[in-house]
Amino acid sequence: MADRAQEGLYSRQLYVLGDGSRRLSAAAVLVSGLRGTGAQAAAALVLAGTGRVVLHDRGQASVADRAQQFLLRESDIGQNRAEASRRALAELNPHVTVVAYTGELSEAFLTSFQQSPFTAQAHVVVLTESPLEEQIRIGNFCHAQGICFIVADAKGLAGQLFCDFGEHFIVNDPAEGEPICAAVKHISKGNPGIVTCTGMEGSRGHLFSDGDLVTFSGVEGMTELNGQEPVPVQVMDAFRLKIGDTRSFSPYRCRGLVSQVRLPQVHSYKPLSQALAEPKIQVGNPEDLSRSLSLHAAFQALHAFHEEQGRLPRPRVLADAKRVLELARSLAVQPGPLDEDVVQAFASVSAGDLCPVAAVVGAMAAQEALKAITRKFLPLDQWLYFDALECLAVEGVTQLTEEDCVPRGSRYDGQIAVFGAAFQELLGRQKYLVVGAGAIGCELLKNFAMMGLAAGPEGDLTVTDMDTVALSNLHRQLLYRSADISKPKSVVAAAAVRRMNPDVRVTAHQNQVGPATEMLYGDDFFRHLDGVASALDTLEARAYLESCCFRYLTPLLDSGTEGPRGNMLAMVPHLTKLLGPAAAPEDDTFPLCTLRYFPQTIQHTLQWARDEFEGLFQLPAEHVNRFMEDPAFPEQLPTGKAVEVLEQVQRSLQERPRDWRDCVRWARRHWQSCYHDAITQLLHTFPLEHEVKPGVPFWTWDKTCPHPLIFNPDNDTHLEYIMAAAHLFAQSHKIPPCSDRASASTVLRSVVLPPFVPQEGFQIHLSEEQEEVSADDERLEELTRDLVQQRQDLIGSEEAQVPLMEPIHFEKDNDIHIDFITAASNLRAESYSIPPTNRLMSKRIIARIVPAIITTTAAVAGLACLEVYKLVWGCRDLSCYRNSNFSLSDCLLLRFQPLPASVYWYCGREWSCWDRLEMRAVSADGQEMTVQNVLDWMQKTHGWTVTMLLHGFTVLYDSGEKEGIRALMKKQRLSATVENAGKPQQWVLKLEYVCEEEDAETEATRPPLMCFLH
Repeated sequence: MADRAQEGLYSRQLYVLGDGSRRLSAAAVLVSGLRGTGAQAAAALVLAGTGRVVLHDRGQASVADRAQQFLLRESDIGQNRAEASRRALAELNPHVTVVAYTGELSEAFLTSFQQSPFTAQAHVVVLTESPLEEQIRIGNFCHAQGICFIVADAKGLAGQLFCDFGEHFIVNDPAEGEPICAAVKHISKGNPGIVTCTGMEGSRGHLFSDGDLVTFSGVEGMTELNGQEPVPVQVMDAFRLKIGDTRSFSPYRCRGLVSQVRLPQVHSYKPLSQALAEPKIQVGNPEDLSRSLSLHAAFQALHAFHEEQGRLPRPRVLADAKRVLELARSLAVQPGPLDEDVVQAFASVSAGDLCPVAAVVGAMAAQEALKAITRKFLPLDQWLYFDALECLAVEGVTQLTEEDCVPRGSRYDGQIAVFGAAFQELLGRQKYLVVGAGAIGCELLKNFAMMGLAAGPEGDLTVTDMDTVALSNLHRQLLYRSADISKPKSVVAAAAVRRMNPDVRVTAHQNQVGPATEMLYGDDFFRHLDGVASALDTLEARAYLESCCFRYLTPLLDSGTEGPRGNMLAMVPHLTKLLGPAAAPEDDTFPLCTLRYFPQTIQHTLQWARDEFEGLFQLPAEHVNRFMEDPAFPEQLPTGKAVEVLEQVQRSLQERPRDWRDCVRWARRHWQSCYHDAITQLLHTFPLEHEVKPGVPFWTWDKTCPHPLIFNPDNDTHLEYIMAAAHLFAQSHKIPPCSDRASASTVLRSVVLPPFVPQEGFQIHLSEEQEEVSADDERLEELTRDLVQQRQDLIGSEEAQVPLMEPIHFEKDNDIHIDFITAASNLRAESYSIPPTNRLMSKRIIARIVPAIITTTAAVAGLACLEVYKLVWGCRDLSCYRNSNFSLSDCLLLRFQPLPASVYWYCGREWSCWDRLEMRAVSADGQEMTVQNVLDWMQKTHGWTVTMLLHGFTVLYDSGEKEGIRALMKKQRLSATVENAGKPQQWVLKLEYVCEEEDAETEATRPPLMCFLH
C-alpha cells in the first residue's frame, strides 16, 4: 500500500493499523458461511484491502436470508450464496481478489489454500454457520498447520467468537496509536538520572507510564544515551522521568527525543477441541463471567440439539427451549451454577436472524482476522460472548406466542422469529432521521434496510448529509463505489438502500441540521419523527441535534468512533439522562512567537507550514483579486493592516511569473529566505552565547537554537519542497505547472543567489504584543498610488485575465498540498533538530483526521440498531436500554444501563430534566395569546408570579421596566418576536422565565415553558 493511490484510499485505516497494514495485500482469508455474520466479516475484509478473500458456502440464497445478508439482491434467490456474494463483494474493492468456492472444506482444499503462492504472509480461516463437528475438525487442522482460526456465530440475540492463532503467535505492536514520544529538555547526572521532557502532539506533559521502555536519540552532550538498549522509566510527574544511573555520562547540553519502545509479544492458544472444555472467556466486567459461561454451554447445547433434531429450536416453543436447557446441564463445563434463564431465553429465539447482531459479531470477527494478518493489537484470548437478551424483557415481547413468531415466507422471517409479525408492521411505519451518511451512517442505513425500518406504507426514512463521496471514504463507507466519487453522499446512500430493500421509503437531503435550516427541520418535521440516529463529527452539530430532540421529545441514538474504539449513547425521553456536552477537544493553537522563532515539536512546524500555505497561495491571490475589483477596499481596514495587505499585493504583482521556470526560481528564492536567511538573521540577533541577563542564557530548554540549512538539489526533501511550491505558485498565477523533476533540477542549478548579509538592529518580536503593526499613513498613500497605476496598466493589457490570480484553499486529500506541508514542515524541523514525520502522519496532524476503520463503524451501528428495536416497541423500562463502549483493539465490549433522567428542585417540588410546562397558546376562537395571557396562565396553573419572560435572548416581559413599557410588553403576541427577528414560523415556542417564588441562589434550573401556537 505504499503508492499514493493506495494511501489515499486507505489513509484513515493506516492510522489505525500502522505498518502492519502493509501485510494486508499479501494475505488470504477464507470466510465460510455467507449469511449475515459471514457477509459482514467478508465485506469488512474486502473494504480493508485484504489481498485475497475466499468465500465458501454450499447453500442457496433464500428469501429469509435477506433479513441480514445485505449483499444479496432479489435476483440472487436460488443461487449459491458464495457465488452471489462474490459478485457484490468484487464491486466493493477492485484491489482485492474475491473468489467463491462451493466444494467441501476438506484437508486437501485447506492445504491448497495454505500453499497458495499468492499469499506468503498470512492465512486465516473464519467459520460461520458451521456445525460443531466441522468447527473442531477444521480447528484441529488449522492449529496443526499454523493457520489462524476464527469461529464467529450469531444466533438470535446472542453471538459467539473464538480465536486460535496457534502455539506461537507473535504480536508486533500490541497497543493503539503510535509509540509515545517526548522532547528532552534536560537530563541530570545522578542515580537515578532525571529526564525533564515535554509531550508531543500538542500535549504539554509526557504520556509515559511506569515501566515503559524507552530509547533516546538526538541527545547532545550526554550522547552515551543515544542508541542504548531500551531502559524502563519511572514517572515522577507530568514532566519528569527517572531512568538509570547517568553519573558516568557526559553533561547534557541540549536537544533529544525520548521514545517508547513496544517489544513484540508471543501468545499461545489452545485448539478449539481443548478450549471447549477449558474455556478462557474474555469479559468486560468480572460479574459478566457467569453469564458468558452459561452462553458457552448454551451454544454447545444448541449444536447438540441441532444434531439431535435436525433443526434449531422453534421460536417460543417451550419444549424446545427446555430440551436445550437439559443438554446444557449435561455439558457441565462451567465451574459455577448455570444461569437457566439465560439459556432458555437464548434457545427460545436462537432460530432468529438479526442484522444488528450479525453486524456486531461479523465486525469483531473481521477485526480478529486483521489482527492475525497485521500483527497489530492483542488477539482475543480465546472466547467472547455477546448478547442482547434484555430485548426479551421489553413489554410486548414477553407476551409473544409461538403463533406470533412462525415463518411467513417473508424476507423478515429471521426477525419475526424474535419479535413477531406485528412488530414487523410497527417497524415499517417508523419515521426516522439519519444525520450523516459517512461510515457510521452507511452502516445504519444498511441495517435499517435489512430490518425493514420505514418499509411500510406509512414509513419514512430521511438521510441528510452535505458532503460528497471522496476516495478516502471507499475503504470504510459501505454504500459507495469509485464511480460515486464527487456525488452527494445522501443521494448515493439512498439509492443503495432502495437496491437493498425497494420497500424502504427513503428520502435524501443535502443539508446540515442546524440553525440555518430550521425552516426545513423545524416543528412540523421533528414532531412527526419516531427517532433520530446521528453519526456527526463535530461537537456543535451534535449539541444542536440533541437540543432539537430534547425540545420535541424525540429519541436520539448517538454513535461515534475513533480508530478501534466506539461508543453508542441512547437518549430516551423521560427515561434517560440527557447526553450533555461531550468533552471539548484541547486547544491546538500555538503562540505566534513559538511558531515563528521557537518551535519545539513537529506540531509547531506543521502549523507553521500550514500558515505558510495560506500566506503564499491563498491570501495573496484573494487580496490581488479584490484590489483589481475594488482598489478602495483597503480603506475599510485599519491603517497598519491595510499597509500589510497592500504590500502583499505589491509583492504578488512584482513576482508574477512568465512560465514554469520562473516558478521554480521563485520557489528556490523562497526556500533560501525561509530556511537559510531567516535563521541566519535570528542567530545574528540572538547568537548562541546570547544571555537574557548575566548568567541566564537566551537559548534554553524552551528555546531550541536552530541552524541554517544549505540548499542541495540532490536532497529529496529540498527538491520535493521546490516541486510542490513551484506547482502551487504556478497554479495561483494560472500558469500550467510541470512535474518534471529533471527540468526543475536543471533550472535550480542555474540559480545564483547573492550572499545574505544580516541586518543590524533588526527587530524580532518575542511576544504577540510586539506584533502590532504601527500605522503609517504616508506608506499607505504611497502604496495605494503605485498600485492604482499598476492596476490601470494591467486592465489595459490584453494578457490580463479576470480574476488575475487563483486562490488555493488547503485540501487535506490533495497530494500537492500535503507534499508542500510535509516538506516545508520537515525542513523547518531539521533546522530546529526536531524529528521529522512522514507525509501520512503530517496529513493526519494538520488536517486533524480521526483514524477510522470499517470494523468499528459496523459494530457501533449494530449496537445502535439493537436499541432501535426497544424504541419501536415503545419500551418505558430503563433497565432494558443499553449504552455501549467498546475497543476492538483489545476485545473489550461494555454494555450498560443508561443513567436515569436527572432531577432538580424548583419552587418546592422535584422536576425531571425532561419535564416542561405545556401551554396551548391559542384561544378557543383561534386567536393567538399574548404575553399577558402567559403571565395569567402561569399564575393560575402553577401559582407562580413571573417577573421576567424570555424567548432566547429576547425579553418578552420584565417587571422592572416602567409601567408604560410593561403594558406594551403584555399586549405583544407571542410570535411577534420570531417575526421581528426574521426567523421561520415556529409552532412551538420555548420560553424561559423567572418567578418571585423561586430561590435565585439555589434554583438555577427551571422547567421550560413550551407554548403551542396551533
